[in-house]
Amino acid sequence: MAVNASKVLIIVNNWGIEETELTRPLNDLKAAGADVTLAATTLDKCETVEHDRYEGETLTPDAKLSDVQASDYDLLVVPGGTCNVDRIRVNEDAITLAQEFAHEGKPIAAICHGAWLLVNAGLIEGKTASPCRYIAADIENAGGRYVDSQLTVDDANGWKLITSRKPDDLDYFVGAIKDALGN
Repeated sequence: MAVNASKVLIIVNNWGIEETELTRPLNDLKAAGADVTLAATTLDKCETVEHDRYEGETLTPDAKLSDVQASDYDLLVVPGGTCNVDRIRVNEDAITLAQEFAHEGKPIAAICHGAWLLVNAGLIEGKTASPCRYIAADIENAGGRYVDSQLTVDDANGWKLITSRKPDDLDYFVGAIKDALGN
């Protein structure tokens, strides 16, 4: 499959999303021809932030988390933002989506705090990941291996996990997503 024939799901809470960790994959994948759906907790506007502090861009979600299914997509993207992921990691719809993607053998890409969702979904055990250093202990306590790297791609347990640490790593992160979709 090529990027331009793929369907990508990006999931977020409606506020606290790290702006570039959402907008770069969203815009770059759309520009490459992917059909990208932004799903949020509600259909209210999604308020992003820069560095968890400064007001960022506001986006309109395409769907609610409760209305999308993993079977309709080829890859899942989980952007960071401390407040964003702190909320979706306890959201049953987000947890179920992540579990369904993994159980269907579909790739999941998580940047910065995004891997927190995968910890709560019980998907990190046996995986190597490179999220932000602030959740390294969470990754290890969940049975995963944390590495401080711009990009880690792990195919263990029957599904591909793509992780990067921070916005500075977005070139690597988006590149790996495109590769997973058949660039």
